[in-house]
Amino acid sequence: MSDSYASVIPTDPSWQPEGEAAESAEDYVRSVFPDPGTTGQEITTEFYDRITVVDAGENLSRITCPSCGADIPLEWWAELAEESEGEFDDLGIVVPCCNAHLRLDTLGFDWPCGFARFEIAVLNPAREDARFTEDELTELAILLGHPVKQILTHL
Repeated sequence: MSDSYASVIPTDPSWQPEGEAAESAEDYVRSVFPDPGTTGQEITTEFYDRITVVDAGENLSRITCPSCGADIPLEWWAELAEESEGEFDDLGIVVPCCNAHLRLDTLGFDWPCGFARFEIAVLNPAREDARFTEDELTELAILLGHPVKQILTHL
């Protein structure tokens, strides 16, 4: 069986909210993703010690370089993520296409991927539209005190 996630992360990969803000945001997510108890939906909140990859899983189909516009091989990304165990102290990288020094969070991921030290994730969302709406993302940004974005993952 495959799993899907709808995750919300801060737009700044290093940023983490205060505990009370995270709890309020999680409570809000539980209110907009009610669990009927029959779907296997789970909601988790994670604080990571290091910047962690929040990727699109099987949804990821292409990565492009913002410097030269070339496609970056998915195998390169898979090897980098595996070697680092999906964790980074900083996001600086040299891309294989043009040897430019860039940040991982500037690469063009077709199906957005992200990097974060904080994540709220809904595993197997029970509601019909698994995505957070723009209004929900705005409310989460207010509750957390920082802009957010969502990552949709299929494993």
